[in-house]
Amino acid sequence: MTQTPTPPTPVHWKIVIDSADPHAQADFWAAALRYVVEDNSALIGKLLAAGAVPADLTVESHGRHAWRDLAAVRHPDDPYDEETGTGRGRRLLFQRVPEAKTVKNRLHLDLHPGAGRREEELARLERLGARMLRRVEEPSGGWLVMADPEGNEFCLH
Repeated sequence: MTQTPTPPTPVHWKIVIDSADPHAQADFWAAALRYVVEDNSALIGKLLAAGAVPADLTVESHGRHAWRDLAAVRHPDDPYDEETGTGRGRRLLFQRVPEAKTVKNRLHLDLHPGAGRREEELARLERLGARMLRRVEEPSGGWLVMADPEGNEFCLH
């Protein structure tokens, strides 16, 4: 008798972005994407109370415990683990690194706000701290190359 193999479970992933200030980056991208900043305070509180992590690995952000060197944002409609606050869907994780950004991104996000909304979205993103680097117009379409507050490039279509 031949058994039908169980289909493999898809690999869960997240995009990790190096940053000088993960909490500021998380706040920017949560606002830019209309995502939410993950709340890991329940897990951190348990770990601190158990003496499993030192307090100097945490900070206060938005009035709650947060990891000093990590902050993540997730899509508000995606599932998340209520015990840890960690998203199980579309998410960006910002991790503190000691060095500044020095070269062009090898990977970037493309934002698609919807037909006819690019200029409105440009103004909103600039108010949040992004800056436009250049406009690109090609026969296949146009977009704006932008930079987030730490200089990471992204495109606005």
